[in-house]
Amino acid sequence: MSTPVVLVAGLHASARTATVDRLLEEHSGSVAIHHDLRAVTLDRVRRVVRDRTGTLDVSEVRLAHGCVTCTVREDLLPQLVRLAHTATLLVVDLWDSVEPRSVAEAVDCDDARDVLRLTSVLTALDAEHMPVDITRGDRLSEAGKQAARGDQRYLSEVLARQLEYATGLVLHGDDEEDAELSRAVLAHLAPVTPIHPVTALPRLTGAALCTAELAERVDPGTAQLPCDAQDDEITTVVWRRVRPLHPTRLFEAVDELVTSSVRSRGRFWLATAHERLLAWDAVAGVVSVEDAGPWLAALPEAAWETVSPARRMAASLDWRPITGDRVQHLVFTGPDLDRERIHDLLDSCLLTREEERAGPDTWARYDDPFAPILDLKEIA
Repeated sequence: MSTPVVLVAGLHASARTATVDRLLEEHSGSVAIHHDLRAVTLDRVRRVVRDRTGTLDVSEVRLAHGCVTCTVREDLLPQLVRLAHTATLLVVDLWDSVEPRSVAEAVDCDDARDVLRLTSVLTALDAEHMPVDITRGDRLSEAGKQAARGDQRYLSEVLARQLEYATGLVLHGDDEEDAELSRAVLAHLAPVTPIHPVTALPRLTGAALCTAELAERVDPGTAQLPCDAQDDEITTVVWRRVRPLHPTRLFEAVDELVTSSVRSRGRFWLATAHERLLAWDAVAGVVSVEDAGPWLAALPEAAWETVSPARRMAASLDWRPITGDRVQHLVFTGPDLDRERIHDLLDSCLLTREEERAGPDTWARYDDPFAPILDLKEIA
């Protein structure tokens, strides 16, 4: 029988350690494994294995190339398979800036599926730091949390992915005001993900997760985006339209859209990229715009069978007789957002009725400031 595996992600070791300690205490025979990546730029990783009684093993792992992928492939998976024969539960304590998706998909592989079954992906959060961390525009290297040589990611970017991919969030901290604010922020950023105190963790030894389904929760074409919401301190604004965006007008609006909100994401339709679903992903003033593949309406019907059921379902919900599944669906979250201003600004970026009537052949000739940068992560 396969051994359950739980991933515990999070920027702060104190919150992760409290969560892992609780899991080890509650599950007799469980074992935790952690790879310390502080020296990863020197191609060295420190592996620590422990159980409820203390440390079982500390080893230095030398890698051919210092990165998370190498660590998972060359050391984590073999160690999990080895430990699975004696452990009742395996807990993977991920380094601060490791995003759980790549590790989850590595664990959920054909070669290990008979031995390991991924049952939960938790992100442990420090209630004092989380509301500030999601607004921080500094790079991981500046915070000493990089996961590879040349790691150029931003701290807030990693936190957003840790939050949105997780199947459960664990809140650590004794201050009730901190916890209340964190819960309010999380209700906007990850509204359907359950939040647990460290003292009341969910059942973690059940059926295996499907990582393909986890990916569909966050991938642009199928993402479960937040709805319009507002409370005393935080606002989430949803903007949905079915006309294409003018590339120059949108580009000129990017700075205001990104700096006025803390987190924004979604999919959009640019007139000059009529056939392509574009993904918008921004946090703490840093925005990424990427090509996420064709709209379903741009594919021949025979090719739809190659697309996942979730993608076809998402497309069907947006479907219009002429435009198909092409849609503007962007979501912005931040303190006291001006919903009317965001709607007016984005509406002003849409093609006018006259421009729309000109059709895709004319749109394709528009100047497009996005064209040279669609393959780049950072555009503002």
